[in-house]
Amino acid sequence: MGGLPRLVCASANPDKVAEIATVLDGVVDLVPRPAGLGDVVEDAPDLAGNARLKPAAVCAAAGAAAVADDTGLEVDALDGAPGEHSAPFAGDDATYDDNVTKLLAALDGVPAEERTARFRTVAMVVWPDGRELAVEGVVEGTIATQRRGSGGFGYDPVFVPVEAGGLSFAEMGDEKHTISHRGRAFRALAAALEAEAPTA
Repeated sequence: MGGLPRLVCASANPDKVAEIATVLDGVVDLVPRPAGLGDVVEDAPDLAGNARLKPAAVCAAAGAAAVADDTGLEVDALDGAPGEHSAPFAGDDATYDDNVTKLLAALDGVPAEERTARFRTVAMVVWPDGRELAVEGVVEGTIATQRRGSGGFGYDPVFVPVEAGGLSFAEMGDEKHTISHRGRAFRALAAALEAEAPTA
């Protein structure tokens, strides 16, 4: 992989890691977070704060540059919720299905034109010398009235991006990465890394 900057992937979510690896392939040498590193408590008040906590902790533990993201689903009819609480929306031990069930229940009876939402991802790299690089990716869409498709993870079965011709993220397959919030954030991160060419 000669010459590629090495980044430790700070996320412990295998689904996120797979998407990050797909987008950053050929741009960085992405290595797993240190074995045995405990969960990082994500208690910041916003996505950017949580996006910083994970790579900062992993950077300190590994002594190497680390990358992570935090993603939130912002539903307009719910005043922007679940937002930074998207992962534990239905409780600290909630499954993806639990969260989707709670979201659909919260939007029960809300008409289609009022089910607008967006996914927002903040991706961040933290280096041992204290440097930080943060970027954002956003995709607009709506929340479907029922689950559709079997791909993806999280809220993908009920999120219908504006640019997907009516398909949910879970129905899109790999094409999801071309328009997804995480794909956009990490492509922007890759471009910034290539432009700045910092070394780990």
